[in-house]
Amino acid sequence: MVSIATAEPRQRGARIDVEQVSHWFAQRAVAGAKAGQALQVIDGLDLSIAPGEFVALLGPSGCGKSTLLRLVAGLEPASRGTLRQDGAPIAEPDPSRIVVFQDPTLYPWRTVWDNVALGLQARGLLRRERHRVDEALALVGLAPFARAFPHELSGGMAQRVALARALVNDPRLLVLDEPLGKLDSLTRLAMQTELVQLWQRAGFSALLVTHDVEEALFMAQRVVVFTERPARVREVLVNDLPYPRHRGDARLAELRRRALALLGLGDSW
Repeated sequence: MVSIATAEPRQRGARIDVEQVSHWFAQRAVAGAKAGQALQVIDGLDLSIAPGEFVALLGPSGCGKSTLLRLVAGLEPASRGTLRQDGAPIAEPDPSRIVVFQDPTLYPWRTVWDNVALGLQARGLLRRERHRVDEALALVGLAPFARAFPHELSGGMAQRVALARALVNDPRLLVLDEPLGKLDSLTRLAMQTELVQLWQRAGFSALLVTHDVEEALFMAQRVVVFTERPARVREVLVNDLPYPRHRGDARLAELRRRALALLGLGDSW
């Protein structure tokens, strides 16, 4: 097992291939839907993530971005098409693919250390791999708070715990569903930089859903812009700026204008 604290950047990430994926929801689960019909949320989607790549998804609210994350994570099967990790079909959840949600969902009666240890404990690895909990906490800068409880943490610190809980499982793909969406603006900016640094150090592949155009462009190497539901790829924006990035870079401003235009907000800029 490669230590999460010493893994070589970009060497451990998973390759993900989404091939002609379409997905429908049963109408009874959708408010205002006509009985007996299914609601299509994804339509013939093709997408690949290279090992160690950081990809972000942008699109209108409700277009199917978070649904695609669930399919990639193996939380539910696609209605049609194939999803693969390193050539093998994605058929169920796997510790190599970890989801970080907007809400850190920490257990209030467990310390920070015990919350981070949950994955190892559930897999029966904690006794042998206790050091990985300490490594994960050090990686997110929370080693001094190992014995604190969730109510003693700020929002940013709680989300760092959620990231540590993911990293302790040594993931090859981190699936990020608006993980910074509930943070205040200054904490969110700081966490964007910290998350990019974690990705660079640990070497996992990353797939991020966000409604924040600047966040997507600041963090990711490629930004996939979706259409209205059902989601199709409208355009892929490539950001080849090196890290660390400067938010005032002219290239970022150019990409932001293009992304907003694709989302129907071009007149605002």
